[in-house]
Amino acid sequence: MYVIMLGAPGAGKGTQADILSQEMELPHIASGDLFRRALEERTEVGLLAKKYMDKGELVPDGVTVKMIVERINQSNCAPGCIFDGFPRTLQQAKVLDEALGKEGKNIDRAIYIQVPNEELVKRLSGRWLCRRCQTPYHMVNSPPRAPGKCDKCGGELYQRSDDKEETVKDRISVFFNQTVPILDYYQEQGKLVRVNGNQGMQGVAEEIISALKAGIK
Repeated sequence: MYVIMLGAPGAGKGTQADILSQEMELPHIASGDLFRRALEERTEVGLLAKKYMDKGELVPDGVTVKMIVERINQSNCAPGCIFDGFPRTLQQAKVLDEALGKEGKNIDRAIYIQVPNEELVKRLSGRWLCRRCQTPYHMVNSPPRAPGKCDKCGGELYQRSDDKEETVKDRISVFFNQTVPILDYYQEQGKLVRVNGNQGMQGVAEEIISALKAGIK
C-alpha cells in the first residue's frame, strides 16, 4: 500500500507517518531526508539536484520524483511506503502518478489531517528552543519550569523566525494555496481520506489506521 500524508505545518503528519510506519510495517519516506542523503552520498540524482540548489533554483519536479522512485524501487518498499512531505503541488502529484504508473505502482490513499487554523497557529507559534543545547519547548504543551530558561542547561530560550505568529500564518496560507488542488485531485480519484487532527495523537493515529484497514478489505 502506497500512502501519502498531507497536512498543514503543525498538523502532525510526520509524527503520524512514524506511527503508521511502525503499525503497518512500511517504510516512512520523507522527501527532505532523501535529499539530504542523496547529497551526502553524492548519488547521480543528488549531484543533479545540487546543480540547481547551488544556483539558488528550485529542484525540478522530475528530478525529485526520480529520487523518490529510486527509493521505492528498493526491496523494503515492495509492500508499499508512507510518503511524508511530497507531493507539495498538483504538478508534483501528477508527475509522481506518471512515474509510479511506469513501475506498475500507484498511490492507494492520501490521508489529509485536518486541523483548524487557530490551532495550527497555537501549535507552531508556541515553539521555543534553547540557544545553548537546542532542547525544544512549547509554551502550552511542554513549557520550561522557569520562564525563558532551559530546564536542562539553564540556557536562554529563543523563537525561530519561522515560528513567529505572523510568519506561521504566512506558512499556513502558502500551504492551503498549494494543497487544495492536490486534495481535489485525490478526491476525484476516490483516494482522499480526511482525518480529524484536532484530537490527541493516539486518537488521530487510530482514525488513520482504521480508515486504511477498512480500505484494504
